[in-house]
Amino acid sequence: MDGPLLRFERVSKSYPAAARGAAHPAALAALDLDVARGELLTLLGPSGSGKTTTLMLLAGFETPDSGRILLEGRDIARLPAHKRGIGVVFQSYALFPHMTVAENVAFPLEARGVPKPERAARVARALEMVRLPGYGDRRPAQLSGGQQQRVALARAMVFEPPIVLLDEPLGALDKALREEMQHEIRTLHQRLGLTMLYVTHDQQEALTLSDRIAVLAGGELRQVAPPRTLYDEPADAFVAGFVGENNRLAARVSSVEGETAHCVLDGGGEMPARLAEPLRPGAPCLLMVRPERVRLDAAAGLPAQLTEALFQGDHVRLRLALPGGAEVIAKRPVGEAAMPGPGATAMLNWEAGDAWAFRAEDAAR
Repeated sequence: MDGPLLRFERVSKSYPAAARGAAHPAALAALDLDVARGELLTLLGPSGSGKTTTLMLLAGFETPDSGRILLEGRDIARLPAHKRGIGVVFQSYALFPHMTVAENVAFPLEARGVPKPERAARVARALEMVRLPGYGDRRPAQLSGGQQQRVALARAMVFEPPIVLLDEPLGALDKALREEMQHEIRTLHQRLGLTMLYVTHDQQEALTLSDRIAVLAGGELRQVAPPRTLYDEPADAFVAGFVGENNRLAARVSSVEGETAHCVLDGGGEMPARLAEPLRPGAPCLLMVRPERVRLDAAAGLPAQLTEALFQGDHVRLRLALPGGAEVIAKRPVGEAAMPGPGATAMLNWEAGDAWAFRAEDAAR
C-alpha cells in the first residue's frame, strides 16, 4: 500500500482548564504527522508537551476533539481500543503477576481467539525474538526489570500488530540496563522491520533509537527530522535548546552577509552565526552554540576566564565567564591537550556554521 502506515490529520485534544492549568488548555493542537512503514519514530518533548496524549489518542485510550487518525488508510480516531489491533508497551510493564511469562505473552492471542496449538508456537517465537527462550514457565516476579520489559515487548508483538507503541518503556531501568535495552529495541526494529512509535523525554534515548524524531512543546509539533538533522539544523530555539546542550547568549545583529549574521554580544565582542531565520541589522537575537563547537585556543575571539573544569570520563566540561557576566560551556576530549586550571584565561571562538542566530522572542517560546 502506498503512503504512510499512520497519519495524524489536524488532530486536537483539550482538557478542562482545572486539569491542566489555565496556561496550557490544549494538550494537542492540530497535529499533522506521518509515520512510514517500518519506521521507528520518536515523540520527544518535556512534560506536558503532548507526546503521551498523542500516544493515548492512537492507542484508543483517549478520543480527539477533532481531526482524523488514519492507520493503513482507515480512520480509527473513534474506534474502541480493542478493535484497533495496536501493540502497546508501558513503563510499568503491566504484566499479570499471577500468570507465567508464556501466559502473559499469549494473552492477546487468547483474547483474539487464536487456537491453542498456534498460540504456543507464536509465543515461543516471540520469546525467541526477545532472547528469552526457556523462560515461559517463570512468573514476572522471578525476572529482572530488563527481562520483564522484554516480556512486555514480546506480548506487544506476538499478534503481529501493524504498529507498536512504547510509552517511556525504559524509564524505570538503571542507566546501564537502559542503554542495553535501547540496543535491544533498535536491533528488534531493524531485524523484524517493525513500525514503532516511541515516547520519551530523554534526548539521548531519542537520538540513539530513532529513524526520525518529532519534537513537541506546548501541544505543538516543532520539528520532525532524522536525529542528525535535528541536532545540526534545529528549526527554532526551543529545539536547539531541548535536543542536546547549547550555550545561549543574548546579542544584537550588527550586519548580515548572505547566510551569516555578525552578532554583538550584550557583554561586548562580536561573533558570527548562521541565520536560523531572517534577521535584520539592529535586531536583538539569541546566539546558540553547542559546547563541543567552542574552541579555546583561538588567536582572536572572546576573552574568557575559566571558572570550573569537570572531568566527565571521555571529556572535560569547562565553564568560562565572559567579561559581561555571561557564561559559556565548552567540552574538550580527554587527552586532546593539557587542560588549563581555574583562573586561567582563554580566547573563545567558533566557526560561523557552528552557531545559530534565532529571533530573541524564540527564547520564550
